[in-house]
Formats: sequence, C-alpha cells, structure tokens
Amino acid sequence: MSFLNAEWRKLILINYEIDPVILNKYLPAQTSIDLFEGKCYVSIVGFCFKNTKMLGMKIPFHINFEEINLRFYVDHKGKRGVVFIQEIVPKRAISSVANLIYKEHYVTRKMKHEWVINKDELLIKYAWRNNKKWQSIEVKAVNSPAQPIINSLPNFISEHYWGYTRINNEKSFEYEVKHPTWDIYPVTDYTIDVDFEAVYGKDFAFLSQEKPSSIFLAEGSEISVEKAFKV
Repeated sequence: MSFLNAEWRKLILINYEIDPVILNKYLPAQTSIDLFEGKCYVSIVGFCFKNTKMLGMKIPFHINFEEINLRFYVDHKGKRGVVFIQEIVPKRAISSVANLIYKEHYVTRKMKHEWVINKDELLIKYAWRNNKKWQSIEVKAVNSPAQPIINSLPNFISEHYWGYTRINNEKSFEYEVKHPTWDIYPVTDYTIDVDFEAVYGKDFAFLSQEKPSSIFLAEGSEISVEKAFKV
C-alpha cells in the first residue's frame, strides 16, 4: 500500500537558474545535482492536494489543501529526483507526519488559493502568510493543455519521480512519487510577490530580484507517494 494517494492539481512551476554551489549544503548523501543543458535550477511550486488519503484512509479536514514548495533537482544512480528546501501546507498533521517519517522540511502556514477557469483562459493563484505578511504566486494561462516536448525544460522539471531527504553524512531517505506525464498550459502572464529571504533564508534572497528562466502551469494528476527507504 502506498503511504499517500492524492491528486495534485493546477501546479504553478516557477524556475530559476542558480549556482549549484549554493545548493551543496542542502544536498542529501548519495545524490548529485541534476543539470539541464549544463544549468542548475531551483523551482518554487504551488498546487492543490485533492482527495488525499494516508495509508488508504481519508483524514477529516486533511483531504483538500494547498502546498507551496521550494525545490531543486538531483540524481541518484540514474534516478532523477527532487530535494525540498521547504514545503508549506496549512495542515499541522501533514507537516508533523512528513517531517517525522520522511525527514522533510514542512512548515505550517495559513494558506489560500484562487482558481478562475474559463473556456479560453485560466487564472491560478496560491498565497500563504509568513510573519504576518501574505506572499503569493499567480499565473494566467491559455486553456489549451498539451504534453510537454521531450527533452524540453518543462519536461525536465516535471519528470522527476523520486524524493530524497538527508539522514546524515552517509545516508538519505529515498521515496518514489508515481504519476503520468502532465499536460502543460502556456503561461501568458504572471505575478510573483514573494520575499524569498524572509521565507527561505539568505541563500535564496537573490531570487526576489531574479527574473525566472521559465514559468509554466501543469494540470497535474492522481499521484502516489511510496514508502521511504534508506540509501
């Protein structure tokens, strides 16, 4: 049985080039930075959990909720994975379980989202409160989803199916995230209102002045998160 089953829907993925040296101290044991065309990326990602089940059971008030995460991309023996700098959810139980079992970096914040879906256009927005100030990411996209081009940046960003977290200098946790290839909506406009230093620390403060390398909106799908193993 999977540890978690859910739907991840309407994923905003905002991607920045970053010096890989900045990420070295966050790199779990047994992993290396995964580059795309020689460049290192970090992404801020917002989406909604839907129909969430933990160990096959729906937990009241923990079924539908938002998540915001900051992540980068790694490789472990040919397995392409993700490492999370921080994950924000509005449900304390989710944070506690993920941090305890998977050694993740969840924090609990007040959150909200807005979806406006018309025939021709989508408006998707995610917001969270940090130190009494609201932060947000928002995109407008053409309502014409399509599969990403093979070997494109959207394909690279969305096609990492493993998660890694640090245990110590020699060991990490590895877990699989299963989902099909996601359809991508072309983004026509965006707004990023994030104090990266206040939310993620000094290492990422420069992102507040940085222009994203790319932004796209993925439809998402049903997903499963498998149990973690030491590697």
